[in-house]
Amino acid sequence: MSAVPEALPTRVQVTEVGLRDGLQNEPVQLPTGDKAGLVRALAAAGVRQFELTSFVSPRAVPALADAAELVSALRDIPDLHFSALVPNLRGAERALDAGVDSVVLFVSASATHNAKNVNCRIEDSLAAFEQVARRLEGSGIEVRGAIATAFGCPFEGEVDVQVVGRIARHFADLGATRLSLGDTTGMATPPLVSERVRHLREVVPSLSPTLHFHNTRGIGLANVMQGLWLGIDRYESAIGGLGGCPFAPGASGNIASEDLVYLLDEMGIETGIDLEGMIEASRLASRLMGRPLPAQVSRAGPRLALADCSAVPTARG
Repeated sequence: MSAVPEALPTRVQVTEVGLRDGLQNEPVQLPTGDKAGLVRALAAAGVRQFELTSFVSPRAVPALADAAELVSALRDIPDLHFSALVPNLRGAERALDAGVDSVVLFVSASATHNAKNVNCRIEDSLAAFEQVARRLEGSGIEVRGAIATAFGCPFEGEVDVQVVGRIARHFADLGATRLSLGDTTGMATPPLVSERVRHLREVVPSLSPTLHFHNTRGIGLANVMQGLWLGIDRYESAIGGLGGCPFAPGASGNIASEDLVYLLDEMGIETGIDLEGMIEASRLASRLMGRPLPAQVSRAGPRLALADCSAVPTARG
């Protein structure tokens, strides 16, 4: 991490991915009504950007089989942006019919992971995206890009930054307005974050990246700090630290949304999100999943949360 920040942002946009990336790898399949209730709790806390679901094969990811129904159940909430992952033209057609605000076209920087994740070659994924972009022209739906395994692959190891840059250029040529760099199995480190961000600024200056970290090895928020030092002002996170990829070994949860908001609050960086509301939403998520979630702040509370000293024993001796 550089000693002096390049351009520390004053405001950060947090996109909640718990409903998509968080639930896709969970053994519990939540009913649509429970998912909608969690979105409403998050919206009440001030969250406005959601990666809500994925229009993939229900056989591949059964937890997200209700994608269209979930979008429909939430149309009464104003001022929210719902994006959805789509792997191909068929998924884009379903997303268009459902009425999402943006689609996220996703591909892995690792050939092996892309084959496992969407059962095709990187080149075939990119070619399919051209069809999607043409289909969505004039629809009013924004096209975004996402690169999985952007910091390393559990099957291939190191991922060449040049490959990440080449895929990013393809997204820029398609007219994508945003690009997410996905840390699929928690292989990102602060030096890798700097390398990727600076390379993308050289090869695709029109696409400022969104950073998406997992906390697999415990340094998710350290990577956020490096991103902040580089001036990155968009991050993706999951309530309670839910998540993981069903097609990558060892893919544990995302950085927790409430932990991220707490960090940003303490740094004086605006998000428009209420931390106490996020803690309540995280507790709801924990009840729905039927287990404690890995987030820290929802257990400990904010830094200045006070305890009743009369309830704590006094040392004797």
